[in-house]
Amino acid sequence: MTVPFLDAHIHLWDLSRLRYPWLTPPFAEDGPNGSVAAIAQDFGAADYRAALARWQVVGAVHVDAGADPGDALAETAWLEEVAGASGLPDAIVAFAALDDPAIDGHLAAQARHPRVRGIRHIVNWHPDAGRSYTPRDLTRDDGWRAGFRKLADHGLSFDLQCYPDQMAGLVPLFADNPRVPVIVNHLGMPVLFDPDGIATWRAGLAALATLPQVSIKLSGLGFIARDWTQEQVRPFVRHAIDLFGTQRCMVASDAPTDMLFAPIDRYMDALHAILSDFGDGERRDLFGRNANRIYRVGLAL
Repeated sequence: MTVPFLDAHIHLWDLSRLRYPWLTPPFAEDGPNGSVAAIAQDFGAADYRAALARWQVVGAVHVDAGADPGDALAETAWLEEVAGASGLPDAIVAFAALDDPAIDGHLAAQARHPRVRGIRHIVNWHPDAGRSYTPRDLTRDDGWRAGFRKLADHGLSFDLQCYPDQMAGLVPLFADNPRVPVIVNHLGMPVLFDPDGIATWRAGLAALATLPQVSIKLSGLGFIARDWTQEQVRPFVRHAIDLFGTQRCMVASDAPTDMLFAPIDRYMDALHAILSDFGDGERRDLFGRNANRIYRVGLAL
């Protein structure tokens, strides 16, 4: 039986309205996720609702969609317009570069928008440049860490998209800033071809899970393997729940990005199947009530 779904991670974009360098040709196969040409077209609230038509969507959290950093505030303003017209998204995780010396002003400007709940600054760094999203490991940068500490002053959470071998080094920073909720994106993005990749992922998540303000999204199955199967991803989903518990895990579709690898219905079918043995209350938490609480959405679920 389908339960109400508050999607904890979606993206919308209007390619004529804002600049999205990663969605702009020419497209290459050698990036972390291969060519993104298949999703390089407008994706609005109506497109999202159509893609998730089977799944009793009651709300959604929009996470920064990779607009040009100079358009970060424009992206938030556009999303507020979209939400006013369509009812989605209910909450926004905006972009701000935490290593920017002017970060305090950027955070204040984002926080003035009524639906903004947090910030994402992608920090995936890998020794293999083909896997890396950033030219250096920002998580080791003193300026970036100083920017992270300012999130609490503005009542903002942080969406953490990193690789597993970066996690342990972040634990002291997060432990020293317990007022900043941290939400791990996409199951922590294990890198299966790394030596001891699964062990590194398990150790990194275990370290983060010791901090009560850290939660995790059950999403991004295509980042585990582009040709993923339910049997392949099930151990990752269940291990995350074993570590964080059913109160700190949130199901998310990652539409449309994960549509690079499979239709959204396939993701949702798999996640419902993997979580089918949980009780009704736990499933309602995983599919909506946790996201409602952690992102302070305010829906009656």
